[in-house]
Amino acid sequence: MKKLLVSVAATALIGMASSAMAEECGTVTVAEMNWASAGAISQIDKLILENGYGCNVELVTGDTMPTFTSMNEKGEPDMAPELWINAVREPLDAAVAEGSLIIGGEILNEGGVEGFWVPTFIAEEHDIYTVKDALAHPELFPGAEDESKGAFYSCPTGWNCRITTGNLFRAFGFDKGGFEMVDPGSAAGLDGALARANERKEGWLGYYWAPTAILGKYDMTLLDFETPHNKEEWDNCTVVEDCPDPKPNSWVKSEVYTVVTKDFAEKAGPAMDYVKGRTWDNRTAGKVLAWMTDNQASNEDGAYYFLENFEDVWSKWVSPEVAEKVKASL
Repeated sequence: MKKLLVSVAATALIGMASSAMAEECGTVTVAEMNWASAGAISQIDKLILENGYGCNVELVTGDTMPTFTSMNEKGEPDMAPELWINAVREPLDAAVAEGSLIIGGEILNEGGVEGFWVPTFIAEEHDIYTVKDALAHPELFPGAEDESKGAFYSCPTGWNCRITTGNLFRAFGFDKGGFEMVDPGSAAGLDGALARANERKEGWLGYYWAPTAILGKYDMTLLDFETPHNKEEWDNCTVVEDCPDPKPNSWVKSEVYTVVTKDFAEKAGPAMDYVKGRTWDNRTAGKVLAWMTDNQASNEDGAYYFLENFEDVWSKWVSPEVAEKVKASL
């Protein structure tokens, strides 16, 4: 009987503690952005904030510009878990200076990455780690209509990056170096070409970005452009269709942070430490996205998969006490 009373009392205390945490943290609105990595992290945040910190989390549909504008002008939602801040740099800096918005942790610690990639087994076997290295070996990259040339896969027609990759293709001399630019026709075509090359252990060279499901599934190496980003050249030529004389250039890293409102930062208590401290790399994010794609899984499914299989990552984001609560909830 004593054991039962102790158990009941302990349960009551836990319930009171959870209620107190929920009262402190309150209801939190979190933007569930409409791309995979952001959708997954929003669901991860929901599970950890609710089960670890006692918050009541409401997910709202979001996208970069509408979400930022709403947070900046209306103070809602409370949190954008994955905001690509290069797109909103000036107004975000102004809001941070005013104190209405707070920048949390760098959720993608490698940033959003764009560039030219090759399969890692090709890079290691043939010592290809720069754009110039790849340019010297067109014979390693099949797929061109002219079989005497190497294939370089660009973005599909209609994508903005089609212009950028086309200009850089010429700027680095691929057009005169034995390569042919291949239009994959669609996102599925681009993914299919990359996947086939990896499955067949063949060479593949072209544009892609991270974090993405396919780069989580296949081990790819990002080539070094060996040239710094030149903003003036980029704005005046690299992104301009049919620029007559493009110069070598490189993508700038897209900085990706969590942004919260002042109200959330003030009421969140220990949960704000979590928001500031959590981060993952593109390879980890990519593995989760690859699992989601292979299993036709929802963002929520992906969150559970991550929490169940990557405890070594997320347990570093929280205290041991919070980690135990999250594990118990699973």
